This record gives sequence, C-alpha cells and structure tokens, in this order.
Amino acid sequence: MSNRKSLGFKGRHVIMEKQNAELYMENCQMIRENERLRKAAEQLNQENQALLAELKQKQRILEAIMHQKPDAQLKIGSSSSTGNKKCNKNHSQKHN
Repeated sequence: MSNRKSLGFKGRHVIMEKQNAELYMENCQMIRENERLRKAAEQLNQENQALLAELKQKQRILEAIMHQKPDAQLKIGSSSSTGNKKCNKNHSQKHN
C-alpha cells in the first residue's frame, strides 16, 4: 500500500495543511519582494523623469541660443584651441 492510502483522512489533512502553510509563506515572500521591486522601479522612474526634464530644458536653451546666433557653434568650437585660430585666420582671409 502507498503512504497516501495508509495515512487516512486526518493524515492527508495534516499534509495538505503543511503544504498550504508553505505555499502561503512563499506567497507572502513573493508579495514582499514584489513590493520592494515596485518601489525601486518607482524611484528609478522618478529619476528618469527628472533627468529627461533636465535634458529637455538644456535642449530648449541650446536651441534658443542657436536661433539667436546661428554661427555660435563655430565660435564655441574655434575659441578653444590654437589650431582652430589658424583655421579661422585662413577662413577670414579667403572671405576678404
């Protein structure tokens, strides 16, 4: 005879109660982990939204500058190194 048949109703009931308790504990653990992950995802989403807003603001500022001074990009790039100054001299001589 198998163990299940020999246990009787009360024995099977005890085994099922034990399994039920184990599953309940696993479920509680999963719920806690899910809540922890949800909070972490919410925090990351808030950080991403803040970074996106900052990026969009910087992009609007840059676009406004570029609309006011279309040649601003050339001036910014050429003022930082000596090699670019030579290039600017040659460039200005060609246009004179």
